[in-house]
Amino acid sequence: MSLVETFFNSDVLWSSLPALLRGLWNTLILGVLSIIAGVSFGLVIGLVRLYGPKPLRYITVGYIDIFRAAPVLVVLILIYYALPFVGIRLSSWSSAVIAFSMVMAAYSAEVFRSGIESVPRGQFEAAAALGLPFMVTLRKVVLPQAMRIVIPPTTSNCVSMFKDTSLASAVALPELLKEATDAQALHANPTPLIGAALVYIICLWPMVRLVGMLEKRFKAEKTR
Repeated sequence: MSLVETFFNSDVLWSSLPALLRGLWNTLILGVLSIIAGVSFGLVIGLVRLYGPKPLRYITVGYIDIFRAAPVLVVLILIYYALPFVGIRLSSWSSAVIAFSMVMAAYSAEVFRSGIESVPRGQFEAAAALGLPFMVTLRKVVLPQAMRIVIPPTTSNCVSMFKDTSLASAVALPELLKEATDAQALHANPTPLIGAALVYIICLWPMVRLVGMLEKRFKAEKTR
């Protein structure tokens, strides 16, 4: 067989298209849920690390370090296969969302911490001089400024998270790569994997370009 017939077989790709679209839908759901939960939890962790009691700060530092260092696949496997030994059984969907959210939260917490610390200290002092409570200062003064800084790295983390959803095939969740692998086995042809790769590129390339545009825009505003 030629290279085109082996890796770019149009008949096989067309036959696999329904499975790829079904997997893409599951990937989008999994990615969106994990990102929403992970970013929200990451903001809480970042705030606790900066302003929480010292014992909680130590706990959040440990959490961030562990889940940034641990491979996502290992976290996923531990949640899905190890927790049943202590009486906790979760579905493939629940395990994947929890695992990806926990890892996303660790990265997001560091991004938020960096963004908040980049806000000049004088902003806090000015708000205190006006008699604003700390939480009001944080919500209306500091966080709006920090958000402009954290958007580019957070978007980059979202791109990585969507790619990491392919690891959910390890717990038999029918996401895009899982469907492509099954289609490859069915047709005895790797074209579905190439199709899945193209789908990832089509979906994620705009986000990659968005990161670059945001970084240039914020850099230009900062130098004004």
